[in-house]
Formats: sequence, structure tokens, C-alpha cells
Amino acid sequence: MKKTTLRARVLTGAVAAAALGAGTFGALSANASAPAAETRSTVTSDASARDLQQSTHLTIEAATKAAQAALDAAEKENQRITVAVVDRNGNTLVTLRGDGAGPQSYESAERKAFTAVSWNAPTSELVKRLQSTPNLKDIPGTLFLGGGAPVTAKGAPIAGIGVAGAPSGDLDEKFARAGVAALGR
Repeated sequence: MKKTTLRARVLTGAVAAAALGAGTFGALSANASAPAAETRSTVTSDASARDLQQSTHLTIEAATKAAQAALDAAEKENQRITVAVVDRNGNTLVTLRGDGAGPQSYESAERKAFTAVSWNAPTSELVKRLQSTPNLKDIPGTLFLGGGAPVTAKGAPIAGIGVAGAPSGDLDEKFARAGVAALGR
């Protein structure tokens, strides 16, 4: 039997270790990529048309136009108000705080807008409903004071405009309605 040199043994061991390492790495790589391939193949179908619903939303430009119209109407009457426009889900799109508006008016305007879109009714009408159903006021995020007006498209609520800061809910609602009217122009 022929004796191998130290150099040959070291070289043979290194080649064997490299081959073993390459095989292990290849097996790990193949296993790591297998679930990803399975996931891609299972998520391929689109929802059918009967499972989808389209909804109408105000653009940010339209929401800003409505808010500015409400603020302008209030300024013509020397009223210091805040106006908020929310989408159908109650998410605030735009809030404009007029010069000199009170600190409480910001949150009140948003809550009035949310209340108006939630019930698709001006908040002054909703105040009347409290007489027969007083626990309505306990619903989180609502404010049953005059000053909120819904924005509708095809009879469905798509946004709410809330105004707060004028001396009365009637004035707040008058300015909110000016914002709604601006959307029709």
C-alpha cells in the first residue's frame, strides 16, 4: 500500500469538506425556497365581480373646497369657527381652523361631521331624536349638537361636514350647509 503525503491528505480532506458543505447548502436552499413556491401557487385567483362593491368618495380637492366655503361663509358673518370634513368611514379628510377659533372647536367639528355622516342627517335633526332615544349620545365619537351636515351621492352618505365655534348650533349648521352647497357648483 502506498503512503500518501501529508499534503495529499490535507487536500483530499479539504475537497471532501467542500463537497459536503456544498451539498448541505444546496439542500437547505432547496428547502427554504419550497414554501415560497407553494405560497405563490395558492394565491392566484381574483375575487369575482359579485364579491366586490364600489363606493364613492370625495377627492381631497372637493373636501378642501367644501371646508373653505364653510369657513368663508362664517368669516362673512365675523364668526370664528373650525370646519372638518370626514369620509364615509369617519376618517378626517380636511380640517380648517379659522383665525381665533376656540380650542374646543377642532374636536367638536370632527365629531359633528362624523355624527352627520353616520346617520345621514343634519345633526340638528339628530338632536331631536335624543328625546325618544337618549342613549344615542353614548355612542363613541358622536356629538349631538347642531353644526353637522351629510354629503350624499345617489342618496347615500359619502362624507360629513362639521362646523363648531359659532355662538349657536344653528349658525354652525348654516356654515356646514354652505360647504355642502359648494360641492354642487
